[in-house]
Amino acid sequence: MGGLDADVTPAEPVGARTGDGRRRTFGIEEELLLVSPETGEAVPMAAGLLEGYRRPAGPGGGPFLTAEFQQEMIEVVTPPHSTMAALEADVIAGRALADAEGRKIGVRVAALGTSPLPCDPHPAALRRFAAMTHEYGLTAREQLTCGCHIHVSVESDEEGVAVLDRIRTWLPVLSALSANSPFWHGQNSGYASYRAQVWSRWPSAGPLGVLGSAEAYHQLVHDMVSTGVVLDEGMVYFDARLSRHYPTVEIRIADVCLRPQNAVLLAGIVRGVVETAAREWQEGVPAQAVPTELLRLAGWKASRWGLGGDLLDPVSYQPTPAVAVVNALLEHIMEALEDSGDLHRVEELIDDLLYAGTGASRQLEVLHRTGELEDVVADAANCTVWIPAD
Repeated sequence: MGGLDADVTPAEPVGARTGDGRRRTFGIEEELLLVSPETGEAVPMAAGLLEGYRRPAGPGGGPFLTAEFQQEMIEVVTPPHSTMAALEADVIAGRALADAEGRKIGVRVAALGTSPLPCDPHPAALRRFAAMTHEYGLTAREQLTCGCHIHVSVESDEEGVAVLDRIRTWLPVLSALSANSPFWHGQNSGYASYRAQVWSRWPSAGPLGVLGSAEAYHQLVHDMVSTGVVLDEGMVYFDARLSRHYPTVEIRIADVCLRPQNAVLLAGIVRGVVETAAREWQEGVPAQAVPTELLRLAGWKASRWGLGGDLLDPVSYQPTPAVAVVNALLEHIMEALEDSGDLHRVEELIDDLLYAGTGASRQLEVLHRTGELEDVVADAANCTVWIPAD
């Protein structure tokens, strides 16, 4: 699971189909930084945090914590849910759990896509991670980034690949909505999501072409692994992919969101995108044959500006104000949101996000106001477990 696939199996399937059957279920994996409350620096304390932690047994145990590639990170995993309200409760609970466990050993958790302060990460002591560090050098050694991965249930691999073929043009918009990593090694990177730039160093990262069938997808994965450039299937880091463990599609393009409500918004939109794509497939609507080169440009534009500039329109691929592209996305999934009962909550949360700004804009505002990256981290730690007033 998670950014670099530690092969940790959840207590129950993330995003697997449950509930009333009218809605696709969904779940979230969030990677959080472990930071010093005194200095704001990322600290390698994951092993210490997990040493005293007991994961809930069996289904229905709520969110749980697990290790990630670097010891400066922890991952929070929700069980699958069929409603945004239930998912939101578990996102808030999972972040609170991680923070409470961290405080026991003198650290905080912070939902930051990258560490604002310089850090020399420490990989977890697993043979697979040692092999990756040896093979990929600085790409692996510097890989301290935190993402938000959303699983949405599908009926089959065939439906899953049909979904992947049809959601690819909308994924850069999700990157813009979640942008939360403007700093890298103590500097303003100039990007709203510098995590996206760091992540793109992996040889298997990025957008997929249109594949047309589950057979073609699995053949591509097999061929990639057979080159030896990627060590195993877990290293196939597409922006969205079929889950290796569960009947879900996993959308991986987003930064971890600063506020829990933004993570829930992202999940609600993703479920709407997946449901819309599945309906298009069932109705015989072909996937847009947009070249992956254009998708890479759209992803770069989203990484550079977030919601603070133009994005590439997913139909014309011309520069378009970000708000207009977001509105086009909502229009695209409107019917699915109405059918799932999510429309009102998604509209409410998107209005809040457009008013308050992304995590990246808040980080930059705190630095402008205080002049200290330590204050950026402290503010992020508070936002991570922030709950709005009634």
